[in-house]
Amino acid sequence: MSRAWALALAALLAGCGAPAGGLRATWRGTFPVPWRFAAPPAPVAGRYAMVVSDEPIASAVGDTILLKGGNAIDAAVATAFALEVVLPQAGNIGGGGFLVYRAADGRPYTLDFRETAPAASTPTMYLDSAGHEIHSSITGALSAGVPGSVAGLWEMHRRFGRLPWRELIAPAIALARRGVVLDAPRAAAFDDSINRARLGRFPSSVATYFRNGRPPVEGDTLVQPDLARTLELIADSGADAFYRGSIARAIVAEMRRSGGIITAADLAGYRAKWRAPLETTYRGYHIIGMPPPSSGGVTVAEILNILEAWGPLPRFGSAMLLHVELEAMRRAFEDRNAYLGDPDFVTMPLARLTGKAYAESLSRTIDPNRASPSVAGPAMPEGHHTTQLSVVDPEGNAVSITTTLNDDFGSAVTVAGAGFLLNDEMDDFTSRPGVPNLYGLVQGEANAIAPGKRMLSAMAPTIVLDPRGRPVLVTGSPGGPRIITAVEQVISNLIDQRMTLAQAVSAPRIHDQALPDSVFWERGGVTPDQRRVLEAMGYAFRAHPIVIGDVNSVLVTPTGLEGLADPRRGGAAAGW
Repeated sequence: MSRAWALALAALLAGCGAPAGGLRATWRGTFPVPWRFAAPPAPVAGRYAMVVSDEPIASAVGDTILLKGGNAIDAAVATAFALEVVLPQAGNIGGGGFLVYRAADGRPYTLDFRETAPAASTPTMYLDSAGHEIHSSITGALSAGVPGSVAGLWEMHRRFGRLPWRELIAPAIALARRGVVLDAPRAAAFDDSINRARLGRFPSSVATYFRNGRPPVEGDTLVQPDLARTLELIADSGADAFYRGSIARAIVAEMRRSGGIITAADLAGYRAKWRAPLETTYRGYHIIGMPPPSSGGVTVAEILNILEAWGPLPRFGSAMLLHVELEAMRRAFEDRNAYLGDPDFVTMPLARLTGKAYAESLSRTIDPNRASPSVAGPAMPEGHHTTQLSVVDPEGNAVSITTTLNDDFGSAVTVAGAGFLLNDEMDDFTSRPGVPNLYGLVQGEANAIAPGKRMLSAMAPTIVLDPRGRPVLVTGSPGGPRIITAVEQVISNLIDQRMTLAQAVSAPRIHDQALPDSVFWERGGVTPDQRRVLEAMGYAFRAHPIVIGDVNSVLVTPTGLEGLADPRRGGAAAGW
């Protein structure tokens, strides 16, 4: 018997494929007409193992690692490095992220490998002499925080990995050296006029991605020899190569050339941190989320708690359901923006914010007939800056990882000679309390810039257990603050509306983050009748529809596993 099948048999005997504690699809409703995902895509079915990510090639890499006998952590590490090659706009050795891991023995773990502010950072570094914000927090080397991804992937493998480190990076090295053919979604990111202009400002980015003065188009083969060499160094020497070796020296040299402030000491001092998981419940289901400096776990929990306190939810597609969800979102985001930050720097009332009693008090403030007012603010853009991967292995280990560069292509600065982009995560700090950031979020002093501090994030890698404590859902999403509401709506669709995974992920979404005071919506996702009712209640709709999230999920079913990449952006699942 092969190792893969031996593990599969062990999982079967352990009851991994038993009925999923009440997550049984019974929804018989319909989506609005027209809705582009009215016929949801079929999930990939697997009996024992599943990988879902934002790129088909990367998912296939993770699937291959599982077939070789690797565990969920091994597959996640290999998938993450592959995403660095095949998804340059988001994935991401020049950025950071978070891991939520539920081991087969039932123990949960969360790892924080969020970027940190360089030691030379100051609270007013992105303000001019008149106190107005400048764009150096979004584009250019000054916008980069100290990257955490390599440290995070190294640390999770050190503690839980099974296969040799080098074997996990080998597929990414081969992809970078051989080249990958760009599909339509990936090519479209390069073709975007803003992205093209930002990358075109930096000679190292032009040399890495452009050919004959133009960005790549669909069908072009993107060969990345500098990145292949960087990955080889990491494969040979682990995280030390990135934080203390030649890669670190290349990052510091790029800082000197491009006006950044990350130093050799900043890199050598970086550490990924294991945090206590944020654990809550929703209607009898157990939810494992990421604690701060991710705001995702807290805010998802608060929204769900408010919905639970409201009682049974209205039917999907009703204006009343949209109203209750928008009001829950608004209240949770007000708390997020006021209280949350890096736990090493600020004290937060997490027990209150995630508590049932507090949610009950907030639920009582929802007027069934009127929208709550907020102060108006600017619109927020959307990018493909973040990426989500979800893995379940034959032993029952479950992994949810979200990583990010922040904006599309991060800072737009490629480290010369090393072939990877740096993040622009410093914009996730509050440059000036009360002033919106790139995503329109208005935040407080808890998220102000300080040396060594980790900027607040909206990432929400999440694992849901059934009432008997067995994993039923591994999920997460990119999308800035809309990560939070996308993940919450998928969970509610499954539990409250009894949708299938395909229906829950494909369903239209809405978003409210308190400021700006407008409803964010997807084209075709809100009917004219729903909109008229909501506008009469006092809601203002953003002028143009947007895409809300890109939720990549694994669902445990009575017969095995379902993997589904959100149809909004062209990812893929791979399993067996």
